[in-house]
Amino acid sequence: MQFEDNYSSHISQQFNDELEQIRTQLLTMGGIVERQVHDAVESLLTGDTELAEQSRRVDKQTNDMELMIDEQCTMIIARRQPAASDLRLIISVSKAVSDLERMGDEASRICRHAIELADAGDSQRGYQEVRHIGNLVRAMVKDVLTAFARNDTELAYRVAKKDKEVDQEYRSAMRSLVTYMMEDPRAISSVLNVTWVLRSLERIGDHARNMAEHLIYLVSGTDVRHSSLKQIKQAVQADSDS
Repeated sequence: MQFEDNYSSHISQQFNDELEQIRTQLLTMGGIVERQVHDAVESLLTGDTELAEQSRRVDKQTNDMELMIDEQCTMIIARRQPAASDLRLIISVSKAVSDLERMGDEASRICRHAIELADAGDSQRGYQEVRHIGNLVRAMVKDVLTAFARNDTELAYRVAKKDKEVDQEYRSAMRSLVTYMMEDPRAISSVLNVTWVLRSLERIGDHARNMAEHLIYLVSGTDVRHSSLKQIKQAVQADSDS
């Protein structure tokens, strides 16, 4: 693959090390955020407020990592004036860490609602939907990080494709929960918390898709933001054929 050839051909080993370092830090941050999302969903499903509080505290760490990685990307651009695939790597990492930070924010919101629901002791209406969509989204986060680790555009495409499924499941769950609130107004308070959780999960899925698009741009050089799944698939196939 041309991307890999360019990435490995620098005369300066230090430049290679700098590029590898920001990739490694992206994946490290991704692992932390993946755990945040997992713990946020589990804290809600199990009513574990201690786990929710623990997950919320991690949010500051992800915020700090975003700032640190962004600063490193800026310094590399200033010192090395990279071009072609190297510049794409730096741009893609910078955008991906922003998406990871926002995933962490959404996980923190889920934890807040999990604590409110646990303290209220309300019924678990909507938890089945949270479990189902949560599993889909957690798989997306895991897969997009694997795609980044392997420069795997095929896997990135599958992540983007799964986002459509998450959107469909989210809309179906919202229709069901709105109907339930209309039938039992006493449940409105607790069910609203669940709907906000589902909204956060849907947004995490959106950010995972964004990361998949960043990776496809990094490897293929084709900007697939705001593209249809068909267009993304074409870009991935063109890269595989090259």
